[in-house]
Amino acid sequence: MTSEPLGEHKRVARDLLDREWELVRSISTELHADPETAWHEHRAHRRLTDLLEAKGFTVQRGAGGLDTAFHARIGTGPLHVAFVAEYDALPGLGHACGHNLIAASSVAAALMVWEVESVAGGLGVTVHVLGTPAEEGGGGKILLLEAGEFDGIDAALMMHPGPADVARAEPFAVAHWEVTYRGAGAHAAAYPHLGVNAADAFTVAQVAIGLLRQQLPQSVRVHGVVMHAGSAPNAIPEAAVGRWYVRAASLAELDDVERRVRACFEAGALATGCELDIVPESPRYAEFRNDEELLGYFVRNAAELGRDMTTEPPDGAGAMNTASTDMGNVSQVLRAIHPYLGIGSLPAVNHQKAFADAAVGPLAEAALRDGATALAWTAIDLALSR
Repeated sequence: MTSEPLGEHKRVARDLLDREWELVRSISTELHADPETAWHEHRAHRRLTDLLEAKGFTVQRGAGGLDTAFHARIGTGPLHVAFVAEYDALPGLGHACGHNLIAASSVAAALMVWEVESVAGGLGVTVHVLGTPAEEGGGGKILLLEAGEFDGIDAALMMHPGPADVARAEPFAVAHWEVTYRGAGAHAAAYPHLGVNAADAFTVAQVAIGLLRQQLPQSVRVHGVVMHAGSAPNAIPEAAVGRWYVRAASLAELDDVERRVRACFEAGALATGCELDIVPESPRYAEFRNDEELLGYFVRNAAELGRDMTTEPPDGAGAMNTASTDMGNVSQVLRAIHPYLGIGSLPAVNHQKAFADAAVGPLAEAALRDGATALAWTAIDLALSR
């Protein structure tokens, strides 16, 4: 394969993005201005599916039985490439993880690759866009995997915004729990002996978890928040509810860590006399398996766009690649990449309000343009290497 056709294919893709740039930019800005949390992304779902349908894609709304998921596809080629779109926001923080940029870059990359196939030909691709709700703790991709929406796909590609460029995704495996203690309410002054304090159960559990951290591997993270635990200081709380995440380097390591953390919550129940209920909020997220060939293509394409993905990120900027994602489960069953592109947000980092503010504007748009282009060019490289 000579370099000339490769250059032509990438030029066609770039030209399409230039022509459609205002449309692509509007996807990001409109999603950012109208954040919706996990499982409630109805307006984002409508915006994206209507756009893809207008561009000629066959769109299956409610894919996998999930109201806010979709599966769009176009073409009949033997190589099936999926661009993965996320569009859920964080409660109280809006798009503080930049999923507006993920959705826009994946849609744009899909349009670019299909333009190449339509104009220049020679790729032999079927282009998919998978709209995957509830990445922030709901595990939409895992449910779509189980429903067969990733069946037959050869490669799944997406990019994630961060404070700096980081090529390799190395996220934790994670379990998401809702933890509930149930005790007995009573007047805290007149009848304290009749109460069973659910808030105290959480106190005991958190002390136990804090002490357990001394014996946990460096690869483990345990963190959570008590959502509510009583409403008045003179009423012993009869119920308390929290949300907890347990992370580890792999699902195998997570097995043992979950057992030990669960024992800390059981200690809270035992010490106070409360009943304990731990309910998984989603299937467990797996660690990520990078496809080295695809990642190599992406890094080289990013370099063509002026981004050096091989350097160490500045202090505090590289840790995002160790967060957790349900894309890890996808990577366990098919070829996948999940690189991070910087939006110049430092000192703000993901899941901070200031990062949401940085997810729009010139630097965010530069990452959107570069991310969409590098994803599309990576898919082109894969097609032309076959």
